Amino acid sequence: MKHTLNGAGIMLGVSLFLACNQGQKDQNAQSSPDAVAVNVDTTVNPRQDYFDYANGGWIKRNPIPPEYNSWGIGNLVREEIYKRLLTINEHAAANPSDPISQKIAAFWKSAMDSTRANADGIKPIEPMLKAIDATTNIEQLVQLIGQNSNATGMFCDMYIGQDAKNSELIAVQFYQGGLGLPNRDYYFNTDARTSTIRNAYPAHVSRMLQFTGMDSIASKKAAEQIMKLETILAKSSRKLEMLRDPEANYHKMAIGGLNKIAGNIDWSAFLKNQGITKYADTVIVGQPEFFTTLSNAIKSEPLEAWKNYVKWNLISEAAPTLSDTISNANFEFYNKLIAGQDKQKPRWKRVLDAEERYLGEALGQLFVKEFFNEKAKKRYENLVEEIRGALKDRIEKLDWMSDSTKQKALYKLSKITKKVGYPDKWKDFSAMEIKEQSYYDNAIAGKKWWHQYYVNKLGKPVDRTEWDMSPQTYNAYYNPSNNEIVLPAGIFTVPGKLDEELDDAIVYGYAGASTIGHEITHGFDDEGRQFDADGNLKSWWTKEDEKKFNERAAVMIKQFDGYVVVDSLHINGKATLGENIADLGGILLGWDAFKKTEQFKKGTPIAGYTPSQRFFMGYALGWLHHTKKENLARSILTDVHSPAKFRVNGPFSDVDAFYEVYGVQPGDGMYRPDSLRVRIW
Repeated sequence: MKHTLNGAGIMLGVSLFLACNQGQKDQNAQSSPDAVAVNVDTTVNPRQDYFDYANGGWIKRNPIPPEYNSWGIGNLVREEIYKRLLTINEHAAANPSDPISQKIAAFWKSAMDSTRANADGIKPIEPMLKAIDATTNIEQLVQLIGQNSNATGMFCDMYIGQDAKNSELIAVQFYQGGLGLPNRDYYFNTDARTSTIRNAYPAHVSRMLQFTGMDSIASKKAAEQIMKLETILAKSSRKLEMLRDPEANYHKMAIGGLNKIAGNIDWSAFLKNQGITKYADTVIVGQPEFFTTLSNAIKSEPLEAWKNYVKWNLISEAAPTLSDTISNANFEFYNKLIAGQDKQKPRWKRVLDAEERYLGEALGQLFVKEFFNEKAKKRYENLVEEIRGALKDRIEKLDWMSDSTKQKALYKLSKITKKVGYPDKWKDFSAMEIKEQSYYDNAIAGKKWWHQYYVNKLGKPVDRTEWDMSPQTYNAYYNPSNNEIVLPAGIFTVPGKLDEELDDAIVYGYAGASTIGHEITHGFDDEGRQFDADGNLKSWWTKEDEKKFNERAAVMIKQFDGYVVVDSLHINGKATLGENIADLGGILLGWDAFKKTEQFKKGTPIAGYTPSQRFFMGYALGWLHHTKKENLARSILTDVHSPAKFRVNGPFSDVDAFYEVYGVQPGDGMYRPDSLRVRIW
């Protein structure tokens, strides 16, 4: 997990899961169809393709809207959350009665004012453009980047977060970055889809630079320079799967050590310009070779090229807050061409997305008052303990792990902290200077606040009560440095259903397996298992047990490597290993917990399906989703999660109970020989 220093965005090693509703009222709920039966495609045999069987009926009836590149139950949940947040914003704008609602109202009004944004055009970033033009050497340019709150990701990524090997310390950390395309593979892969995107990229850069005042000839030359610079950086950028090894991406050194490997940048001065004057004598570098390449390019490539590169990054980052013309140009390349989204979301939804980035927890305080009660919080806290107990039983019964490692695993499991619904204490946003000003300026005010928020962490004890997601977020995460699972209130939303309408079979598959069990298993996946109970990157396995784990994980890598998703693109089994392990573990834990319920024991069918069938249907419901080919191709190259279909069919084919419930036999599409099934937890 890492926090971006210059922005409010939080980059987390997490995945999107679904659980259940908190009991909000829906006038149509009592007459609505069964939550899982309605989605079934009866023309598909569940033994051949379970995902298409369980979800195919809904997918056939629900095409992807033009303003999205994918569509599924997660979108339906977010649509409901959007409406709730819209109400909160409109009420705040009409009656800004307290400091929180005043900031929300000011942000909302400025961001919704498209007339002002269109009239301003490029005006909000003109001071920075002039400052770039005024630099006469690379040192001045680097200094300018350090001072600019909108310089997220220029040259490299820098963030402040827990030291992986000493979770009690907060450290400055440097990571590879600086690329305008989604990742390094887009600069080198030769398949037709990626090549088309790469070939279109310089024209997009040129178009954006023309908004800054360049003519077409100058902007074309600048785009060529930028492509050259980024390709140099991409060559020394590690591949997605290589970034998942926490030990290999941890290099702690004195700031002087960074100066030795990348000496053409004065890193001490760079940090000082970031406002970091204390507690930065030691830093953590993720990929040293990247910074050596960056340093060499700083010296070898002309100043003009770097100045154009900074201008490009500036307008690309600012585009969503500027005029419609600039915002639409940005959308055409990144959302339409790369991800297959035909149409922009309406402005109010884009504003809510941005507001979430800067004021998410402030919104959350208002959100939970109305939409998440103590009864719901208690229900899911109890479910966490049932899932924890299921993993305890599994660890104790493992036949491949030694007793010494088992005891440490059980201790780590017992120490996992659960955070459900919302934080016990809220962040104080009073110093964030959101007010009546331009959308761009309010976004900068948000970035400056978050920048200082993380800088202020240096030299202080780690606050392990803090949340890195807002309560209304439709997501969840496991944080290895805190050894915790975090389950925001938003993850427990199911549109159109009251909580009491959902039988245990659905809840244990839908919430217990795909969310809670998944997140707990992350503590014991290929990355998470390398952190101890206190959140430190520290080996606690015997060599023999580690070898056995890796042998079992290799079976899963091979399994997922074999899945072709779109065109000739296969899932990257190594890059997605952690999420695939967590999916499988979550299903097993949810199933073990469900078997102890009265519903399972009684076996009474509902809507024509047995409780056991409904458990698997409930898990599949969490991945009720389809996506465009462009987005699938992008995700294969950039995402550590497998596509939705394979998060159902892949792990189910490794679960013995699934074979028993559905009578899967050799020759069926879902069948894998026992010797090829993944056996880890």
